[in-house]
Amino acid sequence: MLIAEDLLLLLTDDDTGKLAASSTLVDIALGGALLMELTLMQRVDVAGPDEHVPAGRLVVRDAGATGDEVLDHALTTVRSREGRKPQSVVTALGKGTRGRLYERLAAGGVLRAEEGRILGVVPTHHWPTQDATHEAVVRAALYSALRHGETTDARTGALTALLSALDVVHEVVDPRAIGLSKRELTSSASRIAEGDWAAAAVRSAVDSMMAAIIAASVSAVVVGGGPGS
Repeated sequence: MLIAEDLLLLLTDDDTGKLAASSTLVDIALGGALLMELTLMQRVDVAGPDEHVPAGRLVVRDAGATGDEVLDHALTTVRSREGRKPQSVVTALGKGTRGRLYERLAAGGVLRAEEGRILGVVPTHHWPTQDATHEAVVRAALYSALRHGETTDARTGALTALLSALDVVHEVVDPRAIGLSKRELTSSASRIAEGDWAAAAVRSAVDSMMAAIIAASVSAVVVGGGPGS
């Protein structure tokens, strides 16, 4: 599965199918996950000096088909925005991704689709777990990394960085399950997120996603008038 799929499984409550963070922030994180995947595959990179796009901007190294329709769509999105800053591309990558991934996970028997209505009028969609086998493997690797505060596995490092950026590590992982306090869990996740498992392009994707999340959070507060409005 894709890093984005693993992330979505971790963020979706197994029983209720509800998200551990706001849908807006989850979508940005999924965009970041897709960008990380493409950089780990060496399809996308951050330009250095003397390239056809300015240094620090996104450049496509290999535009060939990846064999995965979601990644192919993401790669097309990046290619159409080549030369832009990663932060602006992360948000675009996240649009529509959550729905596509949910449908794919449901078709594969990992999740099941449940529909309902709020007050009998507003339609709702939830995606509780159908088969937790894959998620259990992902969680085992995540728990091990968090327990030790380090990882050499780029996928686990990416997931930890994404969860840390969303500030939901304690929502996804019960610290007692790995013998840590909430503070120790948060600190461990931060150490992993800042570790040396990531290449420069992946690190840029992480930083850009975090910047986009912060911007979205600030925007939500401004529009909503802040806490207690």
